[in-house]
Amino acid sequence: MRVFIQQHAISFKYAFEGLFWAFRTQPNFRIHFFFSALAVLGGLYFGITRTEMLIIIFTILLGLMGEMINTSLEAMTDLISTEWHKEAKIAKDVGAGMMLLAAIGAVIIAFYIFIPYITVLVSR
Repeated sequence: MRVFIQQHAISFKYAFEGLFWAFRTQPNFRIHFFFSALAVLGGLYFGITRTEMLIIIFTILLGLMGEMINTSLEAMTDLISTEWHKEAKIAKDVGAGMMLLAAIGAVIIAFYIFIPYITVLVSR
């Protein structure tokens, strides 16, 4: 049992190293994190429903995970070959497209949730 716990502790250590590395080195990850914090703070300020907050949190997690998957894909592509290859371009472009879709989706969800609250605030 002790070995099992030690192995999982090491796994958590490496996972946190990956999170911190992404935050330190990836500008898009930091931007996504910043807007995520704004969304959570906005949710707290407006007192959005529990369900709406869960949707915001789920959207945030999907976006941050997508950023990390995209970064991993780019790093692996660069590791395999530093030369230009059509397939490497496709892999990187599809990863970037995934993040574009996630960002567009997050903006749509944010507007859908926050616009009614903002409208009430402005109409006072």
